[in-house]
Amino acid sequence: MTEPLTMTARVEAPIAEVRHALTDPAAMRVWLAEHAEVDLPHRYAFWGRHTPEGDAPHQNPAYADERALRFSWLLDGEETTVEIDLVAESEKVTLITLSQTHFDFQDVIPGKSIRGVLHTFWTLAIANLVDHLEGREPTPKPDFTSTAPELWARVEIDSPVEEVFDSLIDSEKASAWFGMPIGIEPHVGGRFAMGGLDVDPQPAKILDLVPGERLSIDWGAGMGVGTWELAGSGGKTSLTLVQSGFDTARPPYPAWTGILSGIAELRRFHELPNWRPIWVQEEAA
Repeated sequence: MTEPLTMTARVEAPIAEVRHALTDPAAMRVWLAEHAEVDLPHRYAFWGRHTPEGDAPHQNPAYADERALRFSWLLDGEETTVEIDLVAESEKVTLITLSQTHFDFQDVIPGKSIRGVLHTFWTLAIANLVDHLEGREPTPKPDFTSTAPELWARVEIDSPVEEVFDSLIDSEKASAWFGMPIGIEPHVGGRFAMGGLDVDPQPAKILDLVPGERLSIDWGAGMGVGTWELAGSGGKTSLTLVQSGFDTARPPYPAWTGILSGIAELRRFHELPNWRPIWVQEEAA
């Protein structure tokens, strides 16, 4: 049995508001899913194109009170359990801890189970929950029903294009907003290494780099090429992300959803004057 997937995030909102967003169908359709229905303690369901195996609702509530929510979720034939706990860090700040059983990191790269997408799915969902509660636009969600040869998304960032581009190619800045060490050699042919240049034995490769305009990265077999295109106007940046060149029978949903969750933090990194990551390390939770 693998250890449950666990993550904790901080949001500037009181517990009552967080609990409402977790259980209000209209709010859930903003931060979580295309469709949602809630009638606790009898029903807690979400489904649609933004949900893994979202052809129909596959959740059943098990427990709910003002500070906790637990439900089962059938995924790839396995009955998983999701738990969400709320703790007040202060009167206006809440810690959200989510865990889910039956997740294995070994499922992420080969894609042998849809459960391999759960880590990045929940990372993006919780990031969007935080932005929703703090009055910000959510980051685009993945479409798990897409059969297109490309995955793409566009976001607007309230920061000059030169600053946004610099945060994509500067190792220290990229490591800060992405939440893990990233080693970058900012030139065509340079390495782009998750975990750091001394850690990643098979780093990605920079295929194209035009300062302030474009960055293309070859992620290797199965994942294809990711391209970041930037356009500046009025001190703001329009950022378009495209993932292409992958096996259309096995879209790289875990990686793509992880990129989108990173973009959620990239926006905060540039737009919040006193930015700090929403994620709380386990030992500090």
